[in-house]
Parts: sequence; C-alpha cells; structure tokens
Amino acid sequence: MDSRPTGGRRDRMREATVREIHQTARTLLVTKGSAAVTINAVAREMGMSGPSLYHYYASRDALVDAVTAEFFAELAEAMERDRDKHAGAPLGDRFLAACRAMRAWAVAYPAEFEWIFASPVGGAQHRPDSARHRAGLRFAHVFIDMIVEVWKARPFPVPDLNDLPEAMREQLRAYSRLIDGRLPAEAVHVYVTCWSRLYGLLCLEVLHQMDFVLTDMEPLFEQCLGELSDMLGFTQVTD
Repeated sequence: MDSRPTGGRRDRMREATVREIHQTARTLLVTKGSAAVTINAVAREMGMSGPSLYHYYASRDALVDAVTAEFFAELAEAMERDRDKHAGAPLGDRFLAACRAMRAWAVAYPAEFEWIFASPVGGAQHRPDSARHRAGLRFAHVFIDMIVEVWKARPFPVPDLNDLPEAMREQLRAYSRLIDGRLPAEAVHVYVTCWSRLYGLLCLEVLHQMDFVLTDMEPLFEQCLGELSDMLGFTQVTD
C-alpha cells in the first residue's frame, strides 16, 4: 500500500503548519512586541529551521501581510456578526452594534489592534491583490457601507463645502469619486469626521493615553457614539 501523502493530505498538513505559523507569530507579537516577529524567531519557536519556514513565506513582509490579513478578517467578522444580530432592527442599532464590537475587539486584543493599524488600510505600499489589502478593505467597508446606507435612507446634515478649506474640498471630492459617488463630498466629510473620532478614541484607550484620568473609557466611548448618532440623524440605543 502506498503510504505517501495524497494531495489532500499534503494540503491539510500545509494548512495546519500555516495556522501554527500564524499562531506563533501572534504569540510573539503579544508577548514580546512586533519587532520580535521575524522568520527566524517564528521558526525557532516552532522547532523549525529558518530556511524551512521560507518554504511557506518568502520574507518577513509576506508573513506580516498574511498575519495582518487574519487580524483584519477577525475584526471585520466580529463587527459583521454583532451588526447582523440586529438584522431586523433600525439601522442605528446595527451601526452602534458594529462600533461596540470594534471597541470590544480592540480592548481584548490591543497588540493586534496596534499591529494592523501600524500602516494605513489600502495604503500605496500594499498591493491591491495582497491578502492584507483585501482584508483591510473588507474591514473598512463594514463602517463606510453603513454610512452609505444611512445616507440613502435619510440624508444626514452636511457642511457647506464652500465653508471648508480648498485643499480639504479637493480631497473629499477625490474620495467621493473613488467610491463611485456613493457619498457626495459633503457626506464624505461627515464620514471622515465620524471615523476619525471613533478611531482616535480607540487608539487613546488601547495605548492607555487616558489612564491619567479615565481607566474605564466605556462611558466616554458611549458618549462619542451618542454624538455620532446625532451627526448621522438617528437616536442612540443602548443594549
């Protein structure tokens, strides 16, 4: 009887090894920091040689790309899952559920949160066909797609573009074109404002930059959600 691994078995073995590589990289990230995540360090922790691990990832950048894609997918899935628990509820409920899920994930996995946002989602340094780029855009669309849905259902108040600096107006128009006009430039300004406030607050919490006055950031986060709800034209609901 031929005992050599079949194609299916080889594939399963490779997938199992890739999962172990990713988990080992994650453990190194959490326990020792991002600089500790190297090909040789991961291989050493797994009892492999560096050259053996290169059969799976040609460089540290390739490993980072794959691990980051998994983190982004995990975050997006958490947001989508909590959003979809409120499938029959008003849009505001779904939006707030996704925002709360994002915070819950960030607080539970601070090292991973810092890792994935160390470089911009969809940045020029990431190929459009890379796993990280695709996963990052999936995460980004969880947020912006709901803003678009709100706008289509009931346009929210927007600023007069003429009141904004010219340089900002041009960037807002450029982004509106990038998303095929699903939001006009004025509405993009509201979207950017909402995202920057939400993301900025999470960074302050994850990096413990507010510990000198607030060790529990949840009330401030909920206050922020209330303000975003007002901006987007729906009433905040609490769980």
